[in-house]
Amino acid sequence: MLTLQNLSYTHPDKEPLFSNLHLTVNRHDKAALIGNNGAGKSTLLRVIAGQLRPSAGHIDPDPHPYYVPQAFGQYNHFTIARALGVESKRNALKAILSGHTSEENFTALDDDWTIEERCTEALQYWELEDLDLSQPMQTLSGGQKTKVFLAGMSIHQPGFILLDEPSNHLDAGGRQLLYRFIQSTQATLIVVSHDRVLLNLLNTVFELDKRGITVYGGNYDFYTAQKKMAQESLNQDIQNREKALRKAREKERETLERQQKLDARGKAKQEKAGVARIMMNTLRNNAERSTARISNAHAEKTGSISQELRELRSALPDADKMKMGWEHSSLHKGKVLVTAAAINYGYSTQPLWSKPLSFQILSGERIALQGLNGSGKSTLLQLITGTRAPRTGTLYRAESQAVYIDQDYSLINNTLSVYEQALQFNTTALQEHEVKIRLNRFLFTPEYWNKPCGTLSGGERMRLMLCCLTIGNHAPDIIILDEPTNNLDLQNIGILTAAVNEYKGTLIVVSHDPYFLEQIHIGKTIRLKASG
Repeated sequence: MLTLQNLSYTHPDKEPLFSNLHLTVNRHDKAALIGNNGAGKSTLLRVIAGQLRPSAGHIDPDPHPYYVPQAFGQYNHFTIARALGVESKRNALKAILSGHTSEENFTALDDDWTIEERCTEALQYWELEDLDLSQPMQTLSGGQKTKVFLAGMSIHQPGFILLDEPSNHLDAGGRQLLYRFIQSTQATLIVVSHDRVLLNLLNTVFELDKRGITVYGGNYDFYTAQKKMAQESLNQDIQNREKALRKAREKERETLERQQKLDARGKAKQEKAGVARIMMNTLRNNAERSTARISNAHAEKTGSISQELRELRSALPDADKMKMGWEHSSLHKGKVLVTAAAINYGYSTQPLWSKPLSFQILSGERIALQGLNGSGKSTLLQLITGTRAPRTGTLYRAESQAVYIDQDYSLINNTLSVYEQALQFNTTALQEHEVKIRLNRFLFTPEYWNKPCGTLSGGERMRLMLCCLTIGNHAPDIIILDEPTNNLDLQNIGILTAAVNEYKGTLIVVSHDPYFLEQIHIGKTIRLKASG
């Protein structure tokens, strides 16, 4: 069992990230650690792994976990064996088998006579059998680097494992290997991930936010069901408060109108009765004070309800505060946009695909491109958009407007401010206040307008990209999304999903996230297989 007690972490610039966290992780738990970007998930994993010292509190006992980080650049100058922590043992084993039976070699080996076999078996399981352990990490792809560190789990067989976005760089086959390992391992796991298939293999969810850590005893689907119930309750509370505010304001209006009529009637009677001017002034002042007291009492009540309503609305998820406002594509549904007849591509004499591709893309379709890493998905997108031409076969492209959005949302110019970026898409000469209204719809409040785009997080870049698309006169006829969820947290994946589902044009998606593809209602799949 692992316990976090009063755990806090403050950045070196003195900015607190989280404070007074309490959490118990039971032996054999398989837990997801989720939360919005910036909540401190990766930092908390590094604190538990011993890579960072907490500002306060402690972890009991010291877990000594096996840690798979999200980024691997710091290991580029390592060999694979050194990155896996097996270099000294392998060197010692080789030396002993060569006759160098020094005490130093036996100490380094530590009786681990099966280290070589376990390395071989682990690399085979993770489909890395072609790699040499003496190979530099910098020669590997992102997916291979991830698999190297995942192979370390099979080699070291730790009792406690921390995984930070382990499926980010894996293709479909690599993800299946990871899922199989998670289902079969007896190790205690804490996993940071936005891969909903993976999250549903875990039996507990830890949600980290500014209030601390909330524990949900179930997988991700259970967590979302619980959150949905809480959301429905919150929406009902908001509706009740809105109704109470309307009634309070109506009551205030009716009461003030009634009081004013009584005051006017009293004044008329007093004038008719010839009441002295000084008495008239006194009576008028009394009436005004009475009206003011009534007004103040009602204002206090409506103010209290308004404050409650503001607090309830502030608790709404960002996705529920946003308004998309897509314009529709001008193309009629079913129009033929692309026709490919036996096309292929090649960077030398070797064709890219094992079989030439033939397919059609119709307006309004939702299509997924799938294939292993290196199968030519990006090349096919370039052919579809006309930035490349096929080497063989014919490709017809109808006149249409397509927008290509990659995982880094690189259509956004980092040197521009948020407002200046929005203006780049203002093709219909919207007024300044209208552009800013659109920015507000996508949660870019005034403090964001002059902020450089280069400082935005992945989720903010995604929201700004969606906002820019809605500022144009018409939504694009085709939106191409290339691994759009890779750099997003779960909240922003939800926002993207909602936006995509409001879009009525043609959608082409490259994604290894089957949950996302299901949620956006993909209707057709083009599968690619590289030759050779």
